[in-house]
Amino acid sequence: MRIGIFNGDVGDGTIDGFVNAARTAHEQGFASYWTPQVFNHDALTLLAIIGREVPGIELGTSVVPTYPRHPMMLASQALTTNAAAGGRLVLGIGLSHQVVIEGMWGYSFDKPARHMREYLTALMPLLRGEAVSFKGETLTARGGVVVPGSSPMPVVLAALAPRMLELAGAVADGTLTWCTGPATLESHVIPSINAAAEKAGRDTPRVIAGLPVCVTDDKAAARERIAKSLAIYPTLPSYKAMLDKEGVENPADIGLLGSEDEVREGIDRLAKIGVTDFAAAEAPGNPDERARTRATLASAV
Repeated sequence: MRIGIFNGDVGDGTIDGFVNAARTAHEQGFASYWTPQVFNHDALTLLAIIGREVPGIELGTSVVPTYPRHPMMLASQALTTNAAAGGRLVLGIGLSHQVVIEGMWGYSFDKPARHMREYLTALMPLLRGEAVSFKGETLTARGGVVVPGSSPMPVVLAALAPRMLELAGAVADGTLTWCTGPATLESHVIPSINAAAEKAGRDTPRVIAGLPVCVTDDKAAARERIAKSLAIYPTLPSYKAMLDKEGVENPADIGLLGSEDEVREGIDRLAKIGVTDFAAAEAPGNPDERARTRATLASAV
C-alpha cells in the first residue's frame, strides 16, 4: 500500500507553503500529495505549480466537483496541469453535494449518477486526446482538446453509493474515499468496485482512502478536536450513510488516533483489506503530535 499526504495545515496557507509541504513529503519518501478543491486555492492550478517545483511525487486532486466545469474545460485544465507536472497527476473528481451544487451554485442536482456517467463519457476520451460528439440528458460535448506535451492521467471518483462505485470500477480508474472507515471499505467499497472492474474486463482499480491521523497520548482530546473541525460531514447525506454503515457518529471515530503502535496497526489494517493508497490527513493538536504523527507515517512508507 502506498502512503501519501492529504494536505492540511501548511502554515501560512500561501502557494509557497504548499510547495514546501509537497517538497517535504517527497523528501520524506511519501508516494503522493493530495489537495482538495474547496473554497480557497484552485487545486489544479496549485498542483501545476507544485509539479514544476517538486519532482518525483504523484500529485492528486481530492476532488474537483464536476458540475461547474464542463468536461472539455476540465480536460483542458487537467491536461495542462499534467504537462506541467511531467505526467504525475491523478485527477480526482466528484459530484460534491446537493447543498453546494444547488444551494450555493444554482445548478440542478437531479439524477447525479446519470450526470456522472455522461460526464465520464465525454471526459475520458478527451483526456486521451480524442474528439467527442456526445449529447446526453445532462450535458453536451462536441469537440476535442489538444495540449502539447501532456498525456492521459488516471481518473478516480469520489464514489460511495453503489452506482458511483460501479462507474469508478467500470469506467474510471478507482475511487478516493473520505469519512469511510475500514469496516465499510472492506465490506462495501472494495468488493463493489472490484466486482465492477472485473465485470468490465478492467484492471483492479485503485482504492485511495483518506482518514484523519494523529499520534497522541490524549485520544479523547484529539477525537473532540477532530470532531469539531469536521462537524459538517455527518450532515452531508453521502458521508452520513458511510458513517452509519461503520456504526459511528463522526469522522473522528474512524480516525487513526493513539500511540505510534496504534496508528501503525490502523495503517496495516487498511493494507490488509485491500486499500491501495492511504492519503493521511494529519490532525495534530500541538508541535509534538505533529512531529510524532509525521514520523510514524514516514516509518510506514
